[in-house]
Amino acid sequence: MSAEAKLKELGITLPEPPRPVATYDPAVRSGNLLFVSGQLPLVEGRLVKVGKLGAQFTLEEGQEAARRATLNALAIVHNSLGSLDRVARIVRLGVHVASATGFTDQPRVANGASELLISVFGDAGRHARLALGAAELPLGAPVEIELIVEVKS
Repeated sequence: MSAEAKLKELGITLPEPPRPVATYDPAVRSGNLLFVSGQLPLVEGRLVKVGKLGAQFTLEEGQEAARRATLNALAIVHNSLGSLDRVARIVRLGVHVASATGFTDQPRVANGASELLISVFGDAGRHARLALGAAELPLGAPVEIELIVEVKS
C-alpha cells in the first residue's frame, strides 16, 4: 500500500507545512537524500504546550508531541517531493527531548515518532535513530525532530 493511501486509511490529514521560525530552509535535498530541518509540535503555527518531559509533560504527552512534530516533518517532505509515495526509506530520525533533571525516557518519547513512521511507510519507515535529552529547545518546545529521507530515483 502506498504511503498516501496508508495516511487515508489511518485517517491522518497532513497539516500545512510549518514556516521556519528562523533563517533556514525547511528541507534540503542532496542527491537522493532529503534532510528535513528540526520540527516542533506546532499546530497552526503555535506550540500546544511548553515545557519539559518529567516536569510539565508526561511520557504519553511527550509521545504525542513527537508524533505531532513528525506530522509536521512529513508535511514538509510532501511539500518538497509532491507526494510521500516518492519516499524510498526513512533513513534516520533524530529526536531531541526537553528533559527535566532525572528524566531518562527519551527513547520511549521517540517511539511516538518512530511508530508513526512505521505505520505510514511499513518497513521503509524503519530507521536509524537518535533520542537525546536537551536542557532547552526552541520556543520552549518539549520535542524537536529531524529526518533524513531517501528519495526514489
